[in-house]
Amino acid sequence: MEAVILILTLLFAAFVVLGVYAGVKAVGAAKRGVDRTISQARRTVEDTTLRAKSLGQVGVAGELAQLRLRLRTSMKATQDALRAGAAEDASLRESIGLFERLSVHGRELDEELRRLEREPDRGRTTERLPQLRERVERITHSAESLRWAARDRARSFAEDDLESLTAQIDVEAGALRDWSRSEPVWPEPAAEPARPTAAQGSWAPSAPASRPSPAAGAGRSGNRVTRGRGRAPGSRGRSRRGIRAVR
Repeated sequence: MEAVILILTLLFAAFVVLGVYAGVKAVGAAKRGVDRTISQARRTVEDTTLRAKSLGQVGVAGELAQLRLRLRTSMKATQDALRAGAAEDASLRESIGLFERLSVHGRELDEELRRLEREPDRGRTTERLPQLRERVERITHSAESLRWAARDRARSFAEDDLESLTAQIDVEAGALRDWSRSEPVWPEPAAEPARPTAAQGSWAPSAPASRPSPAAGAGRSGNRVTRGRGRAPGSRGRSRRGIRAVR
């Protein structure tokens, strides 16, 4: 009885632990989903604001907005291209690692540009614009190099696959059109021999019938005559009468 209670207690504790673990995982997944949604919404709002500033403002503020928009757009496009290609090509994992390192510099530059947007000293900001343009150019150039290299690689694989598929289809189409030589001509089945019926019986070779020789025929006829003469009608009666007369 104590063993049964112990087993039930252990099972209950195991179910409780599994329930707590599943709940924690579900809460974590939900939290990550909410954070991802919030970050995407925040990014969309920031991109829209930057686009509006780059079009509506002039001077240092407009140029800073253009630099930030260009940097963020290039980094986002490269990230999407590498992640999409890594799902089909495992060799892009190293490229993703390099892009992660580049993203660190891109985020630092984006934060610096954001701070300069709120900088009241426009003269100092104007002095730093050439350096900021150069850094943005270097980061976006590196990101675009990775992005276009990944796209060129994917396009090359697609062209090779299409070329191989086209060659196979051409061969198959030629084989289908050449029906005069490719279609086999099957021989007609030989006619089965007629089976003997019950009236005919089974066939067997018979030996030729032997004809009797003339001598054998004569002997047989003589024997028949002798037998006939010995058995002539009245012969037995006459002999019996002669015996009675002698007596």
